[in-house]
Amino acid sequence: MSRYVVAIDQGTTGSTVLLLSETLDVLSRGYAEFAQIYPQPGWVEHDPEAIWKSVQTALAAALASAAIDVHRIAAIGITNQRETTVCIGRDGKPLHNAIVWQDRRTAPRCAELRQAGHLTAVQQKTGLVLDPYFSGTKIEWLLRQVPGLLAQAEAGQARFGTIDTFLIHRLSGGTAWVTDPSNASRTLLYNIHTQKWDDELCALLGVPLRSLPQVVHSQGPCAETRGMPGLPDGIPIAGIAGDQQAALFGQMCFAPGEAKCTYGTGAFLLMNTGERVVPSKNGMLTTVAWQRPKQSGADEFHYALEGSAFIAGAMVQWLRDGLGIIQSASEIEALARSVPDSGGVVAVPALAGLGAPHWRPEARGLLWGLTRGTGRGQIARAALEGIALQNCDLLTAMEADSGLRLSSLRVDGGAAQNNLLMQLQADLLGVEIVRPQLLESTALGAALLAGLGVGLWRSSGEVAAVYKIDRRFTPSMPAAEVAAMKARWAEAVSRC
Repeated sequence: MSRYVVAIDQGTTGSTVLLLSETLDVLSRGYAEFAQIYPQPGWVEHDPEAIWKSVQTALAAALASAAIDVHRIAAIGITNQRETTVCIGRDGKPLHNAIVWQDRRTAPRCAELRQAGHLTAVQQKTGLVLDPYFSGTKIEWLLRQVPGLLAQAEAGQARFGTIDTFLIHRLSGGTAWVTDPSNASRTLLYNIHTQKWDDELCALLGVPLRSLPQVVHSQGPCAETRGMPGLPDGIPIAGIAGDQQAALFGQMCFAPGEAKCTYGTGAFLLMNTGERVVPSKNGMLTTVAWQRPKQSGADEFHYALEGSAFIAGAMVQWLRDGLGIIQSASEIEALARSVPDSGGVVAVPALAGLGAPHWRPEARGLLWGLTRGTGRGQIARAALEGIALQNCDLLTAMEADSGLRLSSLRVDGGAAQNNLLMQLQADLLGVEIVRPQLLESTALGAALLAGLGVGLWRSSGEVAAVYKIDRRFTPSMPAAEVAAMKARWAEAVSRC
């Protein structure tokens, strides 16, 4: 009889649940949004209970539309927005809103830590930079600002985690408080060389070690369902990965040098570097891709270089909601195609600062080169070009760090459906862009880890054999035009 895998993809604006068959066909999906909370400019929060409700709603919708025997579900995989930080009490109730990865409230603290000379040690241990993007200073802020929270954390009555930790806790009826290395490595508290929470880093930010989750494998059972509406007790939760690492796995980038880019709220480009930790000298992040057990009994740690652009699809949303030049995100491709070029307009999508390789949280978005002849079409095209040009900066830095030359890039995420954006990306990167049939690679990666974790599939090679390609985009723009666009882009970035 057929068996199934449930993939829970908890994202920044909503939660998606996919039900997949053993042949990796999507049998059903459910989706539910939740509210964004903006207490102050630059602050972004989520209500953890709203996140949990969205997961329950999406799961119920997926199960209802599939009409399967839920006792045939072999495993559950979890993937999540990564650096977003949640704090709960021993009773399982949130003690504060979750602080979202986009939140910039700790920028002054990060600057203070850099000025105090801590950057080098943090980079060497974590592969990260001191930026408010990551979880560590969010946890420190909570400990300092929420009355009594530090004492609760020191007493083991308050616990911190990323969203995967929170979801597994709820799915398991409160019995598990765990995370995996791909999420732990985004906190500024986890040493990617020792594969443990780091005493010195925790002391630097004043985070009690006992308040952090147990770090378990990305692949393999870590908890079981208990008391979850719609599901029987005892289903293994057997796959965990942060959203971008899950997408790398779902894109079947199992070998060193293989890379993917996910176009969601932001754009995230990851390159698998295998079991080699590659320190970056060019503004990239070094992160854990996943930890899996080997048949020999040892653990397989795969690492990745990552470049993150904070704004990608959110730029299109801003054109819709902020400027009103489109009524829906899907309109942007036709509008951008209505003109032959951007008319010299350059759009730098630094609406939440500049991420890698620049790491300038103070930077602001820019529309540069406007004239009386500039219209909606030129701005729309410049926006797509800006999203693609950001990734050129990322890939240049990544290749310099790794010594590897990318021959193709696998893409996923909602904006990867935009054919013009994908062609621009191929032209500007100078490499082939490969788009799979299933763009929800993040959820697929979680499902694959879970299925492999319970033996539903025997090897990563077995699942890679069924990878289905939708379309390939090959570079066609003249080299001189590419060079001119990159030169104007560099000048515009310098003005942000």
